[in-house]
Amino acid sequence: QAPAPAAPSGPRPNAAREERVRMTPLRKRVAERLLQAQSNAALLTTFNEVDMGEVMALRKKYNEKFQAKHGVKLGFMSFFIRASVEALKAFPQINAEIDGEDVIFKHYYDIGVAVSGSRGLVVPVVRDANKLSLAELEKTVGDYGGRARNDKLTLPELQGGTFTITNGGIFGSMLSTPILNPPQTGILGMHNIVDRPVARDGQVVIRPIMYIALTYDHRLVDGREAVQFLVRVKECIEDPERLLLDI
Repeated sequence: QAPAPAAPSGPRPNAAREERVRMTPLRKRVAERLLQAQSNAALLTTFNEVDMGEVMALRKKYNEKFQAKHGVKLGFMSFFIRASVEALKAFPQINAEIDGEDVIFKHYYDIGVAVSGSRGLVVPVVRDANKLSLAELEKTVGDYGGRARNDKLTLPELQGGTFTITNGGIFGSMLSTPILNPPQTGILGMHNIVDRPVARDGQVVIRPIMYIALTYDHRLVDGREAVQFLVRVKECIEDPERLLLDI
C-alpha cells in the first residue's frame, strides 16, 4: 500500500482571508451576560420621543458659566440620569430585581452608564446618583469615560448598579433595542438628535428630536409602568425646570 501523501506545507489557502483570535476576558464576560439576559428574562422594549429643545437652550445659555465654575462641560447625560432617577422613584419596580420567588426593591439609585473603552463597551456605576448635582454627575461620567479609554477602571466600579443608561446616539444610532444588564429589570437607550417635523399647537414645526427606548423585564414590569416611566423621563427632559424644582 502506497504511503499517504504528506500534508502540504505552508499557509492554508484561506489563511490570508481569515484570522482566529481568542476573545478577551472582558468580551467573553459581556457575551455571557448578554446571553444570560436573553435566556432568563422576558424582554420587551417600548419607545417614545423627546423634544430636546429646552435642554439644548439651557446648555447654550449656561454652558460657558457652568464650565468656568465646575471645570466640566454641561452634557446631556447628567440630565438623563436625573430624569431617570425621578422616573425610578415613581416606578420602583424598574429599580428592583427578581431573586427566585422574591422581588428586591432597591431604595438607592446606582446608575450604570455605558461608555466605550479600548476593549469594548463597559458599564461603570454612578453610585447614589440621586444625591449628586449635575456638575458632580458630569464629572463622574467624564472621569469614567476617560479612564475606560485607558483601561484604568477598577472591577468594583463596574459591579452592581440598579439601572443602566446607554447612549448609542454618540455613534449615530437613530433607534435600538438595548439589552438588559442582569439582574436589573430596566435599561434606557438614548439615540441621536435629529431635526424632525412635528406638530405643535396645530402647526408643523422643526424640532430637535431624540428617540428613547426602555427595555424591561416583563416578568416584573408591566407595559403600563414602562410607558409611564418613559413619559416621566420625557417630561423631565422637555421641561428641565422640573429637575431643579423636584416636581
